[in-house]
Amino acid sequence: MASLFVIQGPDQGRRFELSEPEYSIGRDASNQITLHDTEVSRQHAKVRQYNQTFEWIDLGSSNGSFVNSLRTDHQPLRSGDRVQIGRTLMIFTTTSASGDSASRRDVAVGISDAVDGSRIVHSIPHEEGSQFFLAPDSSVSPWLANARSNLQIMYRTTLTVSHTLDIDELLGRILELIFEWVEADRGCVMLLNKDSGELTPNAFRDRHQTTRHAQLQISQTILDYVTKNQQGVLTSDARDDGRWDAAASIVKLGVREAICVPMQGRYGIVGVIYIDTYTSPTNLLKSNPQNKFSEDHLKLMVAIGHQAALAVEDTSYYSAMLQAERLAAIGQTIAGLSHHVKNILQGIRGGSYLIEEGLKNDDREITTKGWRIVERNQDRISTLVMDMLTFSKERQPDMMLADWNQVVSDVVELMRSRAEELHVTLKLETGNEIPEMVFDPEGMHRVITNIITNAIDACAEQHEDESGEVIVSTEWDQALQVLRAKVQDNGPGIAEVDQAKIFTAFESSKGNRGTGLGLPVSKKIVEEHGGFIRINSKLGEGATFEIEIPAIQEDPSQTMEMPSSPSTH
Repeated sequence: MASLFVIQGPDQGRRFELSEPEYSIGRDASNQITLHDTEVSRQHAKVRQYNQTFEWIDLGSSNGSFVNSLRTDHQPLRSGDRVQIGRTLMIFTTTSASGDSASRRDVAVGISDAVDGSRIVHSIPHEEGSQFFLAPDSSVSPWLANARSNLQIMYRTTLTVSHTLDIDELLGRILELIFEWVEADRGCVMLLNKDSGELTPNAFRDRHQTTRHAQLQISQTILDYVTKNQQGVLTSDARDDGRWDAAASIVKLGVREAICVPMQGRYGIVGVIYIDTYTSPTNLLKSNPQNKFSEDHLKLMVAIGHQAALAVEDTSYYSAMLQAERLAAIGQTIAGLSHHVKNILQGIRGGSYLIEEGLKNDDREITTKGWRIVERNQDRISTLVMDMLTFSKERQPDMMLADWNQVVSDVVELMRSRAEELHVTLKLETGNEIPEMVFDPEGMHRVITNIITNAIDACAEQHEDESGEVIVSTEWDQALQVLRAKVQDNGPGIAEVDQAKIFTAFESSKGNRGTGLGLPVSKKIVEEHGGFIRINSKLGEGATFEIEIPAIQEDPSQTMEMPSSPSTH
């Protein structure tokens, strides 16, 4: 499946699947792919598929189309190509159906225990290898010392950019490392604003706090030169540098020595890094300070700028992926809620109609029947809202001393009328001599209610002409110090492939009667107690749900640390 994934621009995070032979792209709502980018033409371009090959065709747009930074009117697309239109940057990806790709090789690899004459001459652990970059050695040649110094810098830079996804923290660390290696007095990192296209300061460092009461002035001339030519610059005397006009801002600011490099990533420039040396006007008149920056420093800064740009792009891509997942989750939630709310509203509308008819005809029986339907759907709304609140936010159980048997018994008594209405036998078998334990009785009441409700409904579907049976039991395992509640039914059972899905939000086997949130909420509440829910079921043989939480016998007024939920069971 081919797709266009937006990683920059107003539609960041959106993914457009390309399953049809042709797609039109533009700002107008009539396009199959509509972008909310004011710099994109109404009918900007189209993507066409022919013989499993995709091609990009510009439709004479005012700002043009760019594939891998090159302007084009017609361009075949390969997986990984970057497509830029307006302020929107997209990645084209596709999975090739062909099995004879040039990147694939049928290679047989064998591993043998036989002695082949080879021997290990030397081995070195990772920590010792890292010291090659970090530990000085006066015995090596100047060339190797310089090479190792540069490797050390790039090694530490790579570690820095790979250990954080926070851009502000990343840029601050980059400046710290630069100040360790270069005798700069001031430094600044500026990132390109995606909306305005202007450079915005994001990180600043001053070795001597010389700009505590004054704003750092960066030459617009330098910034324009670096971003336009995509080159790093080193200036030690602007007045003698032929690149700068005499009236340019760099000369007017009196900049004596500075380095500015582009942060050049995979998809273009994302910003610049600027460092300079500062000498007050008074000291500048008294002495002729020596230059601290060299061409080697410039080369090093260009490499650092590239590494920083890659990290910024990766962070932006990661943010776009999170945005895409968030949008997908929101869409799934809205779709699920809309489905259940629609069913509830239909029930209320039907009940209201009966009430209205009963009042018109002064028929108390019809009015009562309509009110019961409305009341039942009001309960469904309440349950749905409470489940959504529980499922959507983190919470700590309201721990207190409570009677495990009493909580389970209350739920069973509450559910008896429902079981009788559906011709299901509901039995309770409580464990003897279970002392009061510390848990959230309200939360566990909801858990057991959800599971018993599901069991009764399952039996009602399986046994329409005969009585189904649900057996609820409690247990205190003193050896393992856990509390258990089991709900066993003789319903249709759950297929093994479906057992993993039943705890997923909005997955329901009840059709219009279920919200798909009961079991996910129950699982969440049990895990908040440090427990788990176990399922034992086969198709045609019913199902057993077993709830297990730690048995805590402590004074609830004391501060208690919740046990962590087991990772596997």
